[in-house]
Amino acid sequence: MGQKKKALRAGQGGFRQAQSWLHTWCGLWFSWLLFAVFLTGTMAVFQDPITHWMTPEHHAQEKAANDAKATAQLAPAASLSQRLAWATNYMQQQHPGAGMWELWPAEADGAGDLRVFWFDANGQYASAELDSATGEPLIAQSEQPVRQTMGGHHFVDFHYQLHAGQLGLWIVGVAAMAMLVALVSGVITHRRIFKDFFTFRPRKGQRSWLDAHNAVAVLTLPFQLMIAYTGIAISGLTFMPAGIAAYFGAGADSTRTYLSELNEPGKPQRSGHFMAVPDLEPFVVRGQALIGQPVRAVVVDYPGDASARIGVYGWNAQDSVNRRLSSTSGMAMFSGSTGEVLQVRAPGDTDGGTARLAQSVMGGLHMVPFGGWVLKWVYFVCGLAGSAMMATGAILFMVKRRGKHQGEFGGATASVYRLIEGMNVAAIAGLAVACVGFLWANRVIPVHLAHRDDWELGAFFAVWLLSLLHALARPPAAAWREQLGVLALLCLALPVLNALTTDEHLLAYLLEGDWESAGVELFAVAAGLCALWALRVQRQRRAMGAARTPKKPRSLSHPAPLEPVQETTA
Repeated sequence: MGQKKKALRAGQGGFRQAQSWLHTWCGLWFSWLLFAVFLTGTMAVFQDPITHWMTPEHHAQEKAANDAKATAQLAPAASLSQRLAWATNYMQQQHPGAGMWELWPAEADGAGDLRVFWFDANGQYASAELDSATGEPLIAQSEQPVRQTMGGHHFVDFHYQLHAGQLGLWIVGVAAMAMLVALVSGVITHRRIFKDFFTFRPRKGQRSWLDAHNAVAVLTLPFQLMIAYTGIAISGLTFMPAGIAAYFGAGADSTRTYLSELNEPGKPQRSGHFMAVPDLEPFVVRGQALIGQPVRAVVVDYPGDASARIGVYGWNAQDSVNRRLSSTSGMAMFSGSTGEVLQVRAPGDTDGGTARLAQSVMGGLHMVPFGGWVLKWVYFVCGLAGSAMMATGAILFMVKRRGKHQGEFGGATASVYRLIEGMNVAAIAGLAVACVGFLWANRVIPVHLAHRDDWELGAFFAVWLLSLLHALARPPAAAWREQLGVLALLCLALPVLNALTTDEHLLAYLLEGDWESAGVELFAVAAGLCALWALRVQRQRRAMGAARTPKKPRSLSHPAPLEPVQETTA
């Protein structure tokens, strides 16, 4: 009986040891990429405020629009019928050849803005705002050029496909699978994982790094499992295309055809026969009755053609969105020529049945379109904690092996570990420098420069590449100090740069209530202060390490030179 218990314990120990090896090496080789994906995904939560800050020319236009709205509110509110007529007349005069009109006649309460959208000649989504009391455009085209920028979408694009298209999507998908493996094996490895969450021993070197790693891992474990799984699930069509190929054939057009059939079922082709756009009010009244929601948008496909379709989309009440699995609103689709009802979608339903609903839920969990700013901040904080887990794990790997390694790579072990040290610096501190460098590029690159958005993106990757070269050329401890110093400088000076290159500044944002722009700069300042704190801690530990370094006794006749101080980052 005793031998059986020993064998059982040995087997368990062997399994846990195997999981520890899997967790360590799987986590290491993917930690740099996962840190980049997680950090940029965290930034992507606030892509709209970042884009708002990166397009300062729009701020004056928005302020003028708000002033015009305040003046318009003093006038009697126009009826829904009148608003629809104004929007239709504007589109007929300004954009008669557009393949799609999207009219937003009012807010959910029937008042507010009157907006129109369309696809321009370049296929870009364009918009205009009309006076809700007169139907006239609120803002004429600004003579001041608007800088071309990716804005916050840069972080979205990098997060899910590394700006590398389909190849990047596959790379991120493989990394997400590795993350799931690392998370599960980490739970198995740490038998006291929940107890360790409440334990932190500062200034203990390796022990402190492990405590920090465990704490942030357990704190956000459900969030990280959810993010990794849903990130894979929403790209399932790419990773598992066999079902689409079976019904729509293989090739690049198969997925496009599938999505067209799924999202726009029964959409006709242009007939080539002219037909004036009908009065939209009767369609809106019928649509509101069918979906049980006030009208949010009216979409006209192929305006001016006999095959035109008219879609009426509803407003979701915020409390109903929070209660539903899917955030889709109601929709009623009509034939423009006959008025026939082509399709009705109830609020919360999705086109494509249960499978499509499941994917919609996965996408909602991953991209948090519901819950408002509170839930966005929850995702942001959890994302930062997840990034910290990956960073501390990568650093812990080297802290454990800096003084003692197991010769895993034979004679090249020291060189491999030196490379890992440099990769740690570039992947963690270097990426942060590149992110704030992207914001600096937005203010430094001339507004009139052609393909300006590509220059901003090039600046991001150039700064990141320079950080890697610097990390490999300098001793690890010096590289950490210098890149943390650059990060602190760039972050803390960002509000100053903005004030010098635009007519705006942080205090003005706060006084005007522009919390999107103010939030970007306040977070940059907070990140700079954190970098200064990390730099201070690193220097203190360096000083403590120097104090502990023993000195060789000096010979009376031939004094020996002092031993150099061995720098560490632990």
